[in-house]
Amino acid sequence: MKLVLIGIQGAGKSTQGNFLSEEYNIPYLSSGHIFREMAKEKTQMGRWLKETINSGALVPDDKTLEIILTYLEKPEYANGYILDGFPRTVVQAEAFNGGVDKVVFLDVSDKEALWRIAGRVSDRADETVHAIRKRIDSFHEYTKPVVEYYRQQDKLVAVDGEQNIDDVFKDIKKELDKIR
Repeated sequence: MKLVLIGIQGAGKSTQGNFLSEEYNIPYLSSGHIFREMAKEKTQMGRWLKETINSGALVPDDKTLEIILTYLEKPEYANGYILDGFPRTVVQAEAFNGGVDKVVFLDVSDKEALWRIAGRVSDRADETVHAIRKRIDSFHEYTKPVVEYYRQQDKLVAVDGEQNIDDVFKDIKKELDKIR
C-alpha cells in the first residue's frame, strides 16, 4: 500500500504516520526529515536546503521531485510506504502519478495547528513563528489544491484531525481497511 499524508503543519501527520507504519508494517517516510537530514550535510545542496527550510520556504518542485523520487527507489519502499509532506503542489502530484493508492488528509484549522505547534518543545530552526506562518500560508496556496486534485481522482480520505489521536487513527484505519 502506498499512502500519502497531507495536512497543515501540526496536523499530526508524523504521529499518524508512525501509527500506520506499525499497523500495516510499511515504512513511514517524511519528506521534511529527508530534507533536514540532507541540510546537515556540508555540501552545496545541504547548505542550500538548510537556508531554504529555515526561511519557511518550500523546496522547489524540481528539486523535491528529484530528491523524493530517487529516495523512493530504495528497496525498502518496494512494497509500499507512508509518505508525509509530499506531494505539496499539484505539479508534484501530477509527476507522482501512480505513486499513491490513497491520500489521507488530516483536516485541522490554522488556529488548532498554531496551538499545537506552540505547545510542543522544539529545537528546530524551521519552527520560528515567521517560518510557521509562512508554511501555513504555503499550505493554503499550494497544498490545498493537491487535496482537491486527489479528491477528484477518488483517492482522498478526509479525516477530522482535531479529534483525539486515537479517534483520528481509528477513522483513518476504518477507511484504509476498505481498500485492503
